[in-house]
Amino acid sequence: MEKIDYRNKHILAPMVRVGTLPFRILAAEYGADITYGEEIVDHKIVKCYRQINETLGTVDFLEKETNDVIFRTCNEERHRVVFQLGTANAVRALNAAQLLCKDVAAIDVNMGCPKSFSISGGMGAALLAKPELIHDILTTLRNNLEIPVTCKIRLLRSPEDTIELARRIEKMGVSAIAVHGR
Repeated sequence: MEKIDYRNKHILAPMVRVGTLPFRILAAEYGADITYGEEIVDHKIVKCYRQINETLGTVDFLEKETNDVIFRTCNEERHRVVFQLGTANAVRALNAAQLLCKDVAAIDVNMGCPKSFSISGGMGAALLAKPELIHDILTTLRNNLEIPVTCKIRLLRSPEDTIELARRIEKMGVSAIAVHGR
């Protein structure tokens, strides 16, 4: 399995409507060692196909029905870009990740988003109350991908609960756990 080393790195966190390819490249030029794209939901990615855009020198993931670009990357960032995936289903998460895994450095499962669209779909912070589903998603990805799998969580009701969850996730073999500190 490939590795991504998070120690002593400058990391561009995932940000909605900002984590696009031009911004990620700019962040790398200013010293970011690892860059995250904005969260994209597995339902959207599994409806995409991969296409080389020779004009721009990019790899584009286009929605089949509309040909809209859902995610764009390039070889320059291949070993530093982390794809943040919104999911509530291990099989669908794996299908999405397998489409992307040759073009990104790692797959990150977002278990920290408190927004209603995530929570209502059982994704994001809703996963924090479902440790069996967390286990299913992370171990399915970890056991079937050749790139690192990471995740983002939120602080739970107590520091002890947060530490316990992080320890459980660590045992699942993820390469890194980010904690959204609010």
